Amino acid sequence: MSHRTPTDILVLHAVRILGYAETARIAARFALPAGLAAEHLLDAEARGWVTHTDFAGDSGWSLTETGKVHGERLLAAELDRCGTRAVVVQVHQDFLPHNVAVADACTAWQLAEMGLGEATVTLDETITRLATAAHDLGELEARLVAGMDRFAGYHHRFAGAVERAGTDPGWITATGRDSCHRVWFEFHEDLVASLGLAR
Repeated sequence: MSHRTPTDILVLHAVRILGYAETARIAARFALPAGLAAEHLLDAEARGWVTHTDFAGDSGWSLTETGKVHGERLLAAELDRCGTRAVVVQVHQDFLPHNVAVADACTAWQLAEMGLGEATVTLDETITRLATAAHDLGELEARLVAGMDRFAGYHHRFAGAVERAGTDPGWITATGRDSCHRVWFEFHEDLVASLGLAR
């Protein structure tokens, strides 16, 4: 049976992988009630693990350095307690070549959109490359979810973005939505946070 991460850890971890987000988005990341997420965020703020900023109508939560260290400590203890560290380490190693391929595909597409660079790439070529990555991500996620359910959902989100990109290329690299680039970035951050690594 897949391990369920405690809610307080999920809330802190959501702030880590999202980077900066409002309460509703943090709650939605792991399908938590917004009120419950807000309570844990306020508790984390009181402990100096997160900070809330509000500027020019934009507000959100982000991790402090203390919160980052504390979160990594919690995740490391959870991996060891569940006996899933070896799986996560291997998935991270297997992920790295795919990460290079996705980064290359997204960068090539951005350059093509801006008319920069010597090589040109088409939307169809980019979607084909990202569809291959979606398939690979599904296999990596399945290995992780067998031990810990908090890794679920990346493949569904990424594959959905690839599908939408056919009619709206913004789904490849846009920052204001669950684009391929954003979902992939979050998955990478999830792995490095879990293992206490630097990108």
